[in-house]
Amino acid sequence: MKYRFYIFLLLAVMCGSFIACEPVVEVYGLRCESLEDPLAIDNVRPHFSWRLKSTEEGTSMSAYQLIVASDEASLNENDADLWNSGKVVASVPFGVEYAGHPLESRDFGYWKVRVWNQDGKVSDWSETASFGIGLLDAGDWEASACFIGAVQEDKDSESAPLLRRRIDYHPSDDGRVLLQVNSLGYHEAFVNGTAVSDAVLTPAVSQFGKRSLIVTYDVTDLMRAGENDLVLWLGKGWYQTHSWQVVPGGPYVRAQLDFVRHGGHDVLAVTDGGWMAAESDRRTFGDWFPHRMGGEIVDSRNALADLSAETLDGLDWRPVTVARIPDHAASPQMCELNAKVSRHHPVSVHRAGDDSFIYDMGRNFVGQTDVVMPVVEDGKKIALYYEDYYLKDYADFRDGEYSDYYVGNGKSGGVFSSKFNYKGYRYLKIKGLEAPLALESITLSPVMTDFEGGADFECSDEDLNAIYNMIHETLASLVLGGYMVDCPQIERLGYGGDGNASTPVLQTLFDVSPLYMNWIQAWADCQRENGDMPHTAPNPYSAGGGPFWCAFMIAASWQTWLNYGDERLMERYYPNMCRWLDYAESKCVDGLLKDWGGTEYRNWYLGDWATPKGINQTDPRSVDLVGNCVLSESYDLMSRIADVLGNEEDSGRFREKHERQNDLIHKTFFNPSDNTYATATQIDMAYPMLVGAVPQSCVRDVVSSMKKRTAETFKGHLATGLVGVPVLSKWAVREHEADFMYQMLKKREYPGYLYMIDNGATLTWEHWDGERSHIHNCYNAIGLWFYQALAGIVPDSSRPGYSHVRIEPQMVEGIDWVKASKDTPYGRISVDWKLDGDKFSMTVCVPAGSTATVVLPDGSSSELKSGKHHLKKRL
Repeated sequence: MKYRFYIFLLLAVMCGSFIACEPVVEVYGLRCESLEDPLAIDNVRPHFSWRLKSTEEGTSMSAYQLIVASDEASLNENDADLWNSGKVVASVPFGVEYAGHPLESRDFGYWKVRVWNQDGKVSDWSETASFGIGLLDAGDWEASACFIGAVQEDKDSESAPLLRRRIDYHPSDDGRVLLQVNSLGYHEAFVNGTAVSDAVLTPAVSQFGKRSLIVTYDVTDLMRAGENDLVLWLGKGWYQTHSWQVVPGGPYVRAQLDFVRHGGHDVLAVTDGGWMAAESDRRTFGDWFPHRMGGEIVDSRNALADLSAETLDGLDWRPVTVARIPDHAASPQMCELNAKVSRHHPVSVHRAGDDSFIYDMGRNFVGQTDVVMPVVEDGKKIALYYEDYYLKDYADFRDGEYSDYYVGNGKSGGVFSSKFNYKGYRYLKIKGLEAPLALESITLSPVMTDFEGGADFECSDEDLNAIYNMIHETLASLVLGGYMVDCPQIERLGYGGDGNASTPVLQTLFDVSPLYMNWIQAWADCQRENGDMPHTAPNPYSAGGGPFWCAFMIAASWQTWLNYGDERLMERYYPNMCRWLDYAESKCVDGLLKDWGGTEYRNWYLGDWATPKGINQTDPRSVDLVGNCVLSESYDLMSRIADVLGNEEDSGRFREKHERQNDLIHKTFFNPSDNTYATATQIDMAYPMLVGAVPQSCVRDVVSSMKKRTAETFKGHLATGLVGVPVLSKWAVREHEADFMYQMLKKREYPGYLYMIDNGATLTWEHWDGERSHIHNCYNAIGLWFYQALAGIVPDSSRPGYSHVRIEPQMVEGIDWVKASKDTPYGRISVDWKLDGDKFSMTVCVPAGSTATVVLPDGSSSELKSGKHHLKKRL
């Protein structure tokens, strides 16, 4: 039987080679710092990556040549003035570090690459890509540049002001005009009435007081010879006074307009006291504290037809205020901007009172809303209220908690539009109108960080498809602003626990490497001098969590290396990780991590969180076990990270600590009478097994006890929470316990995913019983199981970034076929398997440059090179 399999595979490869066209290797997908043609990066030694495309099976890269020039005309082998790598022997098309002429702020480079394949044949040169160096030092700003804003007089709401400056521009050389915007709060920029970008809610998040972000725009084509209007429109966003080191009175902005030419630059304008400020047609309210995320008031009496000079000249302009902002780092934003990704209208409308109507969007979304309004009485305020769910009784609609307002002018209709806030909702209640609006009058545009990549999953079980789709859509809804939030409507915080749980599946579904560069930078900026970490980053105020939250930086750095082959996080923040472990060790008693108490920047001390009712997640035995398993897992990851970084001494030291912690976990928490740990919940047994704390001689008995408890005590259900779901998922993938997970996922009663779906969930909930948020990040970690267990696509840490992948589908009774694919740094990998009686067939597509080990259900295996492969087996 095994010989028949190998003969079939050989014939498939041979036939493919006979019918293939002349082998061609194409280089595409060029990226710098994982970004497409970035205008302003935050370092002078950028990293380059690309992908290969080939009609030939088994294609791999054996060498590359990369050239960089300061102008596109010089981008050839002989004239490239910045760098010519020469022919470099290498097989990995990412993580290539610049090693050419020294670069500095405002430098610009054009680059392209060619590769040699496994047979020594060279490709054509790629298309040209580009990159720019941002403003890296404080001295790159003109000395007169300062943060400016507008006078804020109303205590109940803040102005979203327009700041304006007229600029004379008379270009004498070829070059580009770059607008550098460093805002404390959100901004939109306009040159001569035209928006410089269609991005929204810019910039991404940062830890104010430690860092603000610079966004660079190329406005060359918007400038004209002579007088130009430069306008900055500001919104407060996260720049709230409850945050540390926030200066009251914001939002504020610092900006600089540079004319950059080859070999130099001129500063055309900076923000200073000479700018003027005017009220716009909107104000913002809310302090962005939980349940107080606020909204916007759009006053149609002050509606702006456009931002042309004629319109602007009619406003009441007053001098700006110049703010004294404490010194802090200002660095280029290193992740994509936010984008509106689609448009949706309500599916139905229902009257909820004499002047109230509730519009149902059909499912939960996270984004911005536009409403075309009829003529509304002068000064009358129309309220817009938002809910992610309500109990089907109109009286249950929580008016005012999440709201916006529109003020009529009595003469003409207008438009309410979100600009400096967003909402997570399914239901929109509009109060104050006598008749319902046409459904087409309301548009919801989902907003997310505009990253690349994607993944697909489908199988023969429609229940699993529904669960997968819910998780996929939830995670896509939680990544707005260069981080991943717990929920978009209540807190909007980048909790480390939620991130730790969901990062493996988020990075499986999307290419979010740049997002993690921004988010982990915020974690480093939040770390205290004693090494302690908060529970959220950014960290605007104290929030709940525990060790699983604080250890996020370690886990996320490792996952980013595993999924993208990107070791920059590990390199840059290795000292921060070591400092946090030193802090954690200082809170150990007899080697065991104990409750370390609250601080002004974090509270609570959690083990698991958001477990089903009846499970005491606060039991000290379980909390202590989870905390010490986190410490053990962190030691293990740090040993691996040190190995990658070439630090053998640290690797050995962390390995010893990992083993010692595991011994303590077993000795302290094991219950020999029934082969359980701590309180005998699923997490209390799965976590020690996951980190290797259970002696091999005890593993079988502990697994048996966990399954017995699951069947008898938990009635076959998942009985864990935010921390336990990823722990159980990873354990089940590793131990090939797909059927155990499948049976729990199929339960329709509480608690479970199908219980959510059967009760109207379109995105995952915060709690199994539906309390609080219906758009949340608690239970999405199970998404990894769909890819790594059912599809069997598992990355290889010895060859990260899917340079090599293991494909080993796990069969479960009840699933006859699975189709799954995902983008990787090499391109898209796909698995399509089917079981027909005892006949198993599978098609695997491996992207050029990558390889795979395929293990079939009977245990037979084969090594595959790139290309499309068809495998069959009788089981």
